This record gives sequence, structure tokens and C-alpha cells, in this order.
Amino acid sequence: MAKGREIKLPLPAADDLFSTQEERDEAKREFIADIPLTEISDFPDHPYKVKQDESMLELAASIREKGVVNPALVRPKPEGGYEMVAGHRRKFASELAGKAVMPCIVRNLTDDEATIIMVDSNLQREKVLPSEKAFAYKMKLDAMKRQGQRTDLTSTPVEQKLSKYSVEILGEVVGESRSQIQRYIRLTELIPPILDMVDEGKIAMRPAVELSYLPKEQQQILFDTMELEDCTPSHAQAIKMRKFAEAGKLNEDVILSIMTEEKPNQVEQFKIPKKRIDKYFSPGTTPKQMEDTIIKALELYRRRERGRER
Repeated sequence: MAKGREIKLPLPAADDLFSTQEERDEAKREFIADIPLTEISDFPDHPYKVKQDESMLELAASIREKGVVNPALVRPKPEGGYEMVAGHRRKFASELAGKAVMPCIVRNLTDDEATIIMVDSNLQREKVLPSEKAFAYKMKLDAMKRQGQRTDLTSTPVEQKLSKYSVEILGEVVGESRSQIQRYIRLTELIPPILDMVDEGKIAMRPAVELSYLPKEQQQILFDTMELEDCTPSHAQAIKMRKFAEAGKLNEDVILSIMTEEKPNQVEQFKIPKKRIDKYFSPGTTPKQMEDTIIKALELYRRRERGRER
């Protein structure tokens, strides 16, 4: 055969050569089975927090009495066992209820298919924390990009077109605007203690997004400053710190200066440096506890002074 005219024929996969069509169809078919909890591992980097709170205890009590009503969704692992896709809370509640097995739908899924189902199933919960949305949106968006969900590939680079279209699709599915999706994903750049403050409502979304652009080392300095001064940044302060960071001028002194400046419409406050009063309190005393103790001490002092005047 002349060089350059070689004909390449697609070869069947090894599994296709040594299995029947019936066996291949069976492998793709999903089924329900009672699976030992010990054989089910969590989804890698699962972004949703599974807590032993009151709601979890109620679910455990229900499972103890009635069993798991809605089967979880798992996928078989190549090395054996199963990986949880949807049903992490039901699994944890089953463990609390003393169950050894739980009903599961077993379905063959690719990594990206499993990621999208995992994210979507948990977003239906009544309360989803900002940090959970942040990592969930990022995981689903990455999976959507890999799946190639896009319109056309003209005029703009493929990656840019793909990213834009995927964000819009994700926004329609979860009921968020494109910009809000991007804000949530920015939160994944925050260090854990600051992200926890966002979950707790101590830092609002807009300043949190600005803080996400600070290098991790400077975020840690900021967190230590917030703990020391018992304060959180406004949106304007967060923007100011980001600008200083981008100019390479943000350091501990600048962060302290920004965080201790008076905010617009702020009620005048009298502050005592925490280092000056630490010696009067036992280790681990919170700023709020210190404040309450000081107020009580001042009230006692005032009563004593009034008694002397009489």
C-alpha cells in the first residue's frame, strides 16, 4: 500500500470483544439494592456540610422508625464498593439510627454526570450556606465546561464562549444571576476562618468578594486583626484593602489602620486595646464576654460611688 494512504479502522474495546450485548446492557442498567453503609464512601470534595444538628436527629429518629423512605443514589467504584452521589445526610442519619444497610439506586455515571447530580440534589435543601453554594457552583461549572455545553464557537475564543454560556445555564438552573454565580465562586478563594464568618453572617457578600482577591497571607493577617479589634470590614474598607494589595502596599500596619478607621454613620465608640486588659481575664474569654464583665464592673463601681455620696 502506498505511503500516506494507510486506512485506519476503529478497533472495538476489549470489553466489547469479551462480553455479550446483553451483558453490556445489564452493566448500564440501574437497580435498587440494600447496600452496607461500610461499602459507601463519600463523594470526593463533597461541598455540603453534614451536621449532627436538630434536623439530623429528627431524620435519624424517622429512619429508626420507618427506615430510609427515599433511596440514595450511588455509583459503583472500579476498585469495588460504591461512591455516594446523593444521600450523604441519609447515610449519616442511618448510622446514627444504628442501621447497617440503606436502600440505594445504583447507577453507572461519569465523574461529570455524578458531580452535576450531586450538586443539584443538595441545592434543593431549604438552607444552603454561602460556602456550600460557592464550592458547589464551582464544581458544577467545571463539570459543565468539560461536557462542552456551548452554543457556537465563532467570534470569541472557545474557552471564553464556553465559560460564558455555562455560567448562564447554571444561573438559569439554580435561579441566580450570572454575576451572583461568579461572586459565589470567588468565595472559594477565601481562607477557611474568613469563609466561616461569611457563613455566620458576620461578613456580607460584597466585602467578602473583595477580600477574596487578597493573598492568603494577608487574609490571615486581616483575620487576626478582626479577632483582636472585634470588628469586620465594610464594603468600602474591603475595596480599599484590595487596592492596597494590588499595588503591593498592603501590610499589617495598613490593615490595622483601615480596620480601625471610623466608618460613615458609625456611632462614636470608646475602645480599649485588648492587650491592656488580657491579664484580667482567663485564656479563651471572648471579646463579648470581656465587654459584659467590664460593664458589670462599672455598674458596681457606680453604685458604690453613689453610696459614698449619700
